[in-house]
Amino acid sequence: MTTLATKDVDPTASGGGAVGLHPVRRRHRRRLTGPLAPWLFLAPALLIFLLFKYIPMAEGIRLSLFNVRPFLGDLWVGLDNYVTVLTDERFQSALGRTLVLAFGQTAGAMVLGFALALLLEGSARSLWFVRSAVFLPVVAATAVVGEIWRLLYFPADEGFLNSVLSWFGIGAQPFLDSPDTALWSVMGVGVWKGAPYDMVIILAGLAGIDRQLYESSAIDGATTLQRLRHVTLPALRPVITILLTLAAIRGLRVFTEVYVLTGGGPAGSTDVWMTRVFSLGFERNELGVASAGSVVLFLVTLLLTLLVQYYRRRKEAM
Repeated sequence: MTTLATKDVDPTASGGGAVGLHPVRRRHRRRLTGPLAPWLFLAPALLIFLLFKYIPMAEGIRLSLFNVRPFLGDLWVGLDNYVTVLTDERFQSALGRTLVLAFGQTAGAMVLGFALALLLEGSARSLWFVRSAVFLPVVAATAVVGEIWRLLYFPADEGFLNSVLSWFGIGAQPFLDSPDTALWSVMGVGVWKGAPYDMVIILAGLAGIDRQLYESSAIDGATTLQRLRHVTLPALRPVITILLTLAAIRGLRVFTEVYVLTGGGPAGSTDVWMTRVFSLGFERNELGVASAGSVVLFLVTLLLTLLVQYYRRRKEAM
């Protein structure tokens, strides 16, 4: 009679599965694949954000409570810098121009981006090149874009845009050299630069719309405009909410294109909130007041973001 012997499994043997791993190695493996693993990958980015974003933000909030005097020691002034910002007439005028510029750029970029998205929607292979070409203003440096448009806006008859207008019998326009047209000229540059970014996000939203909705509405006799109003726009509501938030923040924080194109002139007609903060902080060395202005702008954009998110969640819950 043959006796079958059972073979013991050595836990330290090198096997293909977890059974063959040493207990210490198994614990080490679970530790690497446990809840700490995502934080290990996020650590470099978090460190960069901490050094170049959060610590400077905290320092800016601290400086806003002091009369900053380099090499002489800072003096505590409490909320006096905020009172100066909120009561200063030039800040109030800059706020009005900032709101006008932000609203115009947001609305113009969204309308133009929506039109471009409708034109470039589809799966044709040739569209990728057109989309890439249209998207170039977004990836171009804002300072370079400002310099190019400053040349295009050259106020003499030899300027590019004035040469185009002359074909239609329109005389030379001052554009950036007149207080009456400078803000609108800067707004046009912002719309031109922001529309391709909105286009890409709207294209992603259009790709997620069920095509059967268009077919059903076409069978019911809906026109193109009716399908656009009752099918496309309701389906894009979450995308539009996101775009409004991002575009409004972008518009309130506008600085580079204004600084490159006009520097806040002529006669302060394009002096917006951020150019005012820059002038106080780096030209007049009033770092405390400039920091307070930056904190006020941060609080306004934070409040705007929270209000938009609250409105979106309320709409989704209905």
